[in-house]
Amino acid sequence: MGFDDEYVDQLPDADPAETAEWLESLDAVASRHGPGRAEYLLRRLLAHSDELGVALPDATSTPYVNTIGLADQEARYWFPGDYELEKWIRRYIRWNAAVMVVKANTAAEGIGGHLATFASSAALYDVGFNHFFRGKDDGTPGDSLYVQGHAAPGIYARAFLEGRLDE
Repeated sequence: MGFDDEYVDQLPDADPAETAEWLESLDAVASRHGPGRAEYLLRRLLAHSDELGVALPDATSTPYVNTIGLADQEARYWFPGDYELEKWIRRYIRWNAAVMVVKANTAAEGIGGHLATFASSAALYDVGFNHFFRGKDDGTPGDSLYVQGHAAPGIYARAFLEGRLDE
């Protein structure tokens, strides 16, 4: 991408007639053969422009596809579990994490984590643990979860409440 490429849309069209022909051609393909054919041709043009070394700016959209279909999104704030119960448990996890850090810091200064790191992401972790992350029990390798170190006390606090860690 050249220095002036971000301003190319602001420049006057060097050949308005040619541009109009290209746009009319696209209109004709879309009206005769549908948007699918028009999309196919545009994708082929993009691939060919890449082969020619014609630099284009990155697309602003991604191929992300929401895997939760509209039929499964019953309400705007649909939640798969018992929201109030999970919120109540999350409070205990945050409390245990805070106590763990305070207790560790009385033993040796500088130990522990940043409470705000876990507190700000606690709901995300809990929804993941409760509804998305999977273990190895179904014959798959299971999910790997990499947690920022400062959030570790919250993960340990959850494991403690689940009985997987003791004092």
